[in-house]
Amino acid sequence: MTWGVFLSCLLIVAARIVDVSLGTIRTICVVNGRRGVAWFLGFFEVLVWILVVSNVIEHLQNPAYAIAYALGFATGNYIGITIDRHVGFGEQVVRVFTRKGAELAGYLRDGGFRVTAFAGRGRDGPVELLFIETPRRLAAKAAAQARKFDAECFIVVDDVRSASLAGTMRADDWRSVVKKK
Repeated sequence: MTWGVFLSCLLIVAARIVDVSLGTIRTICVVNGRRGVAWFLGFFEVLVWILVVSNVIEHLQNPAYAIAYALGFATGNYIGITIDRHVGFGEQVVRVFTRKGAELAGYLRDGGFRVTAFAGRGRDGPVELLFIETPRRLAAKAAAQARKFDAECFIVVDDVRSASLAGTMRADDWRSVVKKK
């Protein structure tokens, strides 16, 4: 393999990492209803993809190009998911089923979370259900704090498609994400 082929393959891997990572994040934006961001990411994703595919097809007789393409694709998926975990677009609801409802709700509120409590009846008697609506990047923290306070609680985490706060917050309004605690 010549240095020229090696560098071309390295660029293909890098470009595929970029376009697949963009595609992964774009898909998450589509699911969360973030049309503008999805449009922007989709434009650059496909632009990079077309440039890479045309280069690979031009040199298809050399299997190194196909291997570089596949390596970039696989790595791009990994990196895209990793980026998503750190960025954490969207909202989630952490539902905590506990027998220590009032105390746990107060503990979570002191930790900066908004908590709504409901009385319920479980298999073994009365329980309280706590709803904690939070940015996705903070959902694991809310669950960990609940588990720290009550090791026997049962936790369910769900994605939120949209939410409103007294009719003032839109799910796609970036200012609402910045201002929200």
